[in-house]
Amino acid sequence: MMRPMKFGGEQLMFGENSLEHLKTLKGKKAYIVPADFLINSDSLNKIERYLLEAGFEVKIFDEIINPDPDFDIVKSGAKKMLEFQPDLIVTIGGGSAMDAAKSMWVLYEHPEVDTIEKFTALHNNLPKMRNKAIIAAIPTTSGTASEVSRSVVISDPNTHKKCGVSDMQLIADIVILDPEMVMSMPKSVAAFTGMDALTHAIESYVSKRANFLSDVLSEKAIEVIFENMYESYNNPNPESRGMMHLGSCIAGMAFTNVSLGIVHSISHTIGSLYGVPHGLGNAILLPYIIEFNMQDEKAKEKYESLAKKLNYTSILEEVKKLNDKMNIPKNLKEYIKNDEKFENQIDEITQMSINDGCTKTNPIIPDFDMMKKLILKAYYGGKK
Repeated sequence: MMRPMKFGGEQLMFGENSLEHLKTLKGKKAYIVPADFLINSDSLNKIERYLLEAGFEVKIFDEIINPDPDFDIVKSGAKKMLEFQPDLIVTIGGGSAMDAAKSMWVLYEHPEVDTIEKFTALHNNLPKMRNKAIIAAIPTTSGTASEVSRSVVISDPNTHKKCGVSDMQLIADIVILDPEMVMSMPKSVAAFTGMDALTHAIESYVSKRANFLSDVLSEKAIEVIFENMYESYNNPNPESRGMMHLGSCIAGMAFTNVSLGIVHSISHTIGSLYGVPHGLGNAILLPYIIEFNMQDEKAKEKYESLAKKLNYTSILEEVKKLNDKMNIPKNLKEYIKNDEKFENQIDEITQMSINDGCTKTNPIIPDFDMMKKLILKAYYGGKK
């Protein structure tokens, strides 16, 4: 049975100068949670100025938010929110900053959630939000789609284990996709986040929960990303970066409703155990998983039908070409470079990947031996 779908919050603005929408917002106090690289930046100063013009009193969270934000930083931010009492929270940055800000918002609305255990217990069972504040998201990368995602990932500060919480209430109320905010992305970030977006689109397209509406979004996202990715990476300009921003967002609308697959299951695992950047892990794994999923007739038919619509010979070959042009490694070994450790941990890696929530919506749900063989193939490039 299909689940209820939600494609965004109250407002979504995109295109050049869309940041100016901030000047039209209503409220008394705005609390900004930026990625650390934005502190003292022109972009942050502009956002603060627009909010001041709208009549807000403004405060900025100025602590470092790491790529894997933990519950301690969440508690610190929530404490400052409780002192300031904002009615608008503005988060600016990539997925880490947005996940941290959304989690702070949960604790601000519900201070009784004072441990990581209480927080993770809210998965798909979040108490009523927006009693005190709404949240606006301004992404600075085109990949995570956290601005339209129902999920956050926070690390346990003691075990360093990543903990996920999902609920439709976590989708931001206001989303602003301004190309200006992604123009300074370095090439590696553009490549990794762009491949994250493409993986979202392709995995949601063949998800076991995929439906007509999610397919419309996934297909368009795949088309937009293939058309703009390399130019965004190699010759960044407002048009290509702006289109990648939109492609990432609509891929996010698809996957937050129908989930993903085992590219993400394995990527989550190797990211936590080996520090492989998420988008890079997805990029390396995606060709192996497409090939694996083509054993499923329905998935194979969808891949082939989409390739025909886009005038490609093969979606798999297009992904490989894109990876090659952006110098993405062809296997995990090239990045991890520790065969002995990987071999010793392969059973743990396999089980963690199977247990990941994304596995259950992959076209083929692999058993232990299938998953282990697939992971080793992606590690060695099929050469062992």
